[in-house]
Amino acid sequence: MAQKNAQKRALKKVPQQAKSLNIKKGDTVRVIAGKDKGAEGRVIAVIADERRVIVEGVNRIKRHTKVVNQGGRAGTTGGIVTQEAAIHVSNVMLVDGKSTTRIGFKRVEAKKRRSDGSEYTAQRSVRISRKSGEEI
Repeated sequence: MAQKNAQKRALKKVPQQAKSLNIKKGDTVRVIAGKDKGAEGRVIAVIADERRVIVEGVNRIKRHTKVVNQGGRAGTTGGIVTQEAAIHVSNVMLVDGKSTTRIGFKRVEAKKRRSDGSEYTAQRSVRISRKSGEEI
């Protein structure tokens, strides 16, 4: 039985192929599901291979840390530390103005400069708000 459970855990930990996420670091998002539903915060970090984001002030957990005396005075103090835990990207939605919006992509013309000084036009992909159509 214990061996079966270990096999199941091993199968769960196989990472999916890292797809790029529409939510980026620094975006303001609103939680749309879970215990912190309705809370807004800024994205601190994106963990693309796990499809998770860490949002400021959301999904706070208490971590019990041990005193580490390595390195003399530079050792960490022990105690209970409150910090944000990761939340799945499907449970957050980008905030555009006062309301939430889905994210789309659009190709726009951009002037670029070569190292020799000559200019050329190329296209670059920009994120747009599906509600307002404006660039994010």
